[in-house]
Amino acid sequence: MKTARILGVLVLAVGLLLTGAFLASAPQLPPSGSDSARRLARGPHAVGSADRTFVDRTRPTAANRDFAGAPARTLEATLWYPEGAPGSHPLLVYSHGFMSMRGENVPLAELLASHGYVVVSVDYPLTNRRAPGGPNVGDAVNQPGDVSFVIDQVLGWSESERPFAGRIDGERIGALGLSLGGLTTTLVSFHPRLRDPRIRAAVSIAGPGALFDARFFASAPLPFLMIAGTADAMVEYRSNAVPIPSKLAQGGLLTIEGASHAGFAAFADMFPLRLLGNPDSIGCWALAGNLDSRGAESPFATLAGPEDGVVLDAGGSLPCTNGAPERALAAGRQLMITRLAALAFFESRFAPDPAERAAHESFLAETLAREFPEARYQRAGVGAPVASQSVPPS
Repeated sequence: MKTARILGVLVLAVGLLLTGAFLASAPQLPPSGSDSARRLARGPHAVGSADRTFVDRTRPTAANRDFAGAPARTLEATLWYPEGAPGSHPLLVYSHGFMSMRGENVPLAELLASHGYVVVSVDYPLTNRRAPGGPNVGDAVNQPGDVSFVIDQVLGWSESERPFAGRIDGERIGALGLSLGGLTTTLVSFHPRLRDPRIRAAVSIAGPGALFDARFFASAPLPFLMIAGTADAMVEYRSNAVPIPSKLAQGGLLTIEGASHAGFAAFADMFPLRLLGNPDSIGCWALAGNLDSRGAESPFATLAGPEDGVVLDAGGSLPCTNGAPERALAAGRQLMITRLAALAFFESRFAPDPAERAAHESFLAETLAREFPEARYQRAGVGAPVASQSVPPS
């Protein structure tokens, strides 16, 4: 009885210490009353969500290790939408990262939906965490086709089939994604053979960029935003992000000083990952177990053709080869910046009123950096300055 009581006290003490550490590690909020604080609050609409299953019977799922493959590609999906809002809505397709799932950035999807967007995210057949045979990075070459199929399905719904009120505006369709999902977004937006011309704006969050040259981005006249962190251990900042503005005609690069790779996913701000100095230490460990024994040929070899603008030997470090810094910007802080930037970018393109679009562009290019010193924006058409590797206060 006495031993049990002692153990109970110890468990309670440890719990209180962990709770205190978790609360103490909460990210610093933007100043009360600031433009950023206002924008981080939910928009005018309540948010609803619904799950759907999309099955593309025209394309198979490849064999993967001990998985024999399947004759179709099955995409489990979740949609977030403005509850009870009539009229037309922009559509955004979110693509998750390698070894992740469709719910990796629910707060971002909910913020966008509260401002009138319909956001859909799917579990890709072979790159998600629970993929049969294990996550396989090579299947990313098939994911642009998945994005197009999802757009087909949502646009094809009748009024009775839609879980949301109103309809989709076919002239306001965008794409965004994290890491391998950022690569998927970039491919479906620009690749000469894989792009979907219905996509009018795109955001890559910590996605690979070194393998794309200026000719690649010139294949489609749409604005593109890269969001990247200087402390990213998986998709190295200097080679993948820094050159992006000089390759673009529209859009730009939002750099977050000290931001990690895993810190762009909402789970990095949850217990216990928030207590880590840098969540990339866990991310690199998980990545190592799923990227070995892949063979010498690049999994993206089929993307490169004479006129595709894809340069497979463009240089840059392999994932995690330089190790993860001991400390990174608090994930919650970089998530706030990411949500603000993504919302402002899409609103600067899709908001109905020209003055409103201009205000969002001004926030992204100027105000955000004033209210979050870790953030800086470089417009398309100019070289981005090389960032230092210091880590700002969290």
